[in-house]
Amino acid sequence: MKTQVAIVGAGPAGLTLAHLLHLQDIESVVIEARSRDYVEHRVRAGVLEQPTVDLLHEVGLGHRLDREGLQHHGTTIRFNHRSHRIDFTELTGSAITVYGQQEVVKDLIAARLQAELPLLFDVTDTVIENVDTVIASADTVIGAAETQRPRVRFMHDGTEQVIEADIVAGCDGFHGIARPTISAELLTVFERTYPFAWLGILARTHPSSDELIYANHENGFALHSMRSPTVTRQYLQVAPDEDLEKWPDDRIWSELTTRFDDELGFDLEEGEIFEKGITPMRSFVVEPMQYGRLFLVGDAAHIVPPTGAKGMNLAIADACVLSHAVGAFYATGTHLLLDAYTGTCLRRVWRAEHFSWFMTTMLHRPPDQNPFDRQLQLSQLDYVTSSRAAATSLAENYVGLPFPTPWHWKD
Repeated sequence: MKTQVAIVGAGPAGLTLAHLLHLQDIESVVIEARSRDYVEHRVRAGVLEQPTVDLLHEVGLGHRLDREGLQHHGTTIRFNHRSHRIDFTELTGSAITVYGQQEVVKDLIAARLQAELPLLFDVTDTVIENVDTVIASADTVIGAAETQRPRVRFMHDGTEQVIEADIVAGCDGFHGIARPTISAELLTVFERTYPFAWLGILARTHPSSDELIYANHENGFALHSMRSPTVTRQYLQVAPDEDLEKWPDDRIWSELTTRFDDELGFDLEEGEIFEKGITPMRSFVVEPMQYGRLFLVGDAAHIVPPTGAKGMNLAIADACVLSHAVGAFYATGTHLLLDAYTGTCLRRVWRAEHFSWFMTTMLHRPPDQNPFDRQLQLSQLDYVTSSRAAATSLAENYVGLPFPTPWHWKD
């Protein structure tokens, strides 16, 4: 197969990139190691920033989002058994929308299949080759000999296949093959591992709040969220090496009730828990996000702790930046935006990394927290919930800063 952009990974990053390229009449082929059923049903992030929602509407993917998404105009922070609401819309004029990552993926897959564009699932043994050629001009890329063009080799339906492309986008996540394609000597890694994890559940219950609740309790952090009017997503802070078998359903409900309790009491509805798991907490950024004609997008280049709800939004922002740069490259021959891809993305990435670290450290109870550190934490919580300036900063970051480049899919 020959195409302009080969995309490895059919998560939000890869599928968004493919869709934005298609709207600019740029060809792409998307391959994915997992099955279609898996990627359409794996439960990951569920909060969309305002810029993400705006983009999905602008590119024709907002119809089901409008019907099924749950718009939230604020959030509650609970500590010392008292609740404090941060009003996003009043402070910033924007909101967030709860709409699961798997739902975004379903919409993107449906759009690509409706357009009859190449999307291959269940590929194996993927290898990326010939990406080290520097993009000096459009002519050198488009007119390159076949032996110089990037290739993506893989097995599909028992047959080896090869994609020849001008550009390769590595959208295959933290554990994918795109980032290791670049020599480790050329990359700088920044990372932090947190001394706690999240025990997360999906339960068939009605939400006990119309908005997300973040709780800082003596026993640790808790989060009350939702995926639909009848399914809730809830989390408890636990140790990174916690044994899930020690958390039967009754213990989970009891601990959630304890940590969410406030001065007015809190009526937490219990129900069937149909999924549970433990998620480690880490921050990770790799620089640069590109090498030659290979560009890393989303989790392949950066990971944030989920406290700030930034992971999927960062992936879609990266895709927007790369699609803008690729569009300019094919339209005018300039490679300046491609050259600037890393710097353009990382400014927003590091802002999100800081916000996610801020939310994580403010809301969780480290195992070695001493009385002094505890008082500092409570002081931070009090300031954020009592100062309009501090609350505005939190709200502005939470609803999402503008994407680094505007999305103009047609002049």
